[in-house]
Amino acid sequence: MATHLDLEEQEQLDQLKAFWKQYGNLITWVITLVLAGFAAWNGWTWWQRDQAVKAAAMYEELDRAVQAGDADKAGRVFGDLKERYPKTTYTAQAAMQAAKLQYDKGQAEAARASLAWAADNAADDEYRELARLRLAGLQMEAKQFAEAAKTLDAIKLPEFTALQADRRGDMFVLQAKPELARAEYQKAYAAMNSKQDYRRLLEAKLATLGVASADMPASGAAK
Repeated sequence: MATHLDLEEQEQLDQLKAFWKQYGNLITWVITLVLAGFAAWNGWTWWQRDQAVKAAAMYEELDRAVQAGDADKAGRVFGDLKERYPKTTYTAQAAMQAAKLQYDKGQAEAARASLAWAADNAADDEYRELARLRLAGLQMEAKQFAEAAKTLDAIKLPEFTALQADRRGDMFVLQAKPELARAEYQKAYAAMNSKQDYRRLLEAKLATLGVASADMPASGAAK
């Protein structure tokens, strides 16, 4: 009986040796790749957290500069943020904050530059679109209408359609093109949810262009 068991064990051992000889290297490589991938994922996650923590600390410094009305310092901190942590949400927020303060302090060119960076580099689509809307407004104010048109054309997210059309309407008003302005305001009005208060401003804009309330287009958004 013992001899029979010994033979079975030896046969199983021989089969295991043969299997390992054939597939051992492959199994070793697979395990190595899995472990390497796991380590890389952990490393990437840790790196992202570390970047976010450091960016948050710098953003707090920028926020203090904004509260103090120090546009020059806010611009410097934003410059450091976009150089060191360009893909964090904090840097996109910093661009908006810095641009607003720069504009308020008469630094319109610096404000446009901050918004242009966010429009091209912000990590989130929503921040890029919002930056484009604000940048187009500053470009229009500077009578850079061709640049403003390109900036508005770059907006693609459907939830920004109404605001995009509204901004285009403003641009055409400044260019003394009332018919084009009217068409854009009507597009904005139709695309905007009827419950939004901003619609009242659009009604006022349309009224100045001779569009009566009865002629307002229906909303295509959910009621």
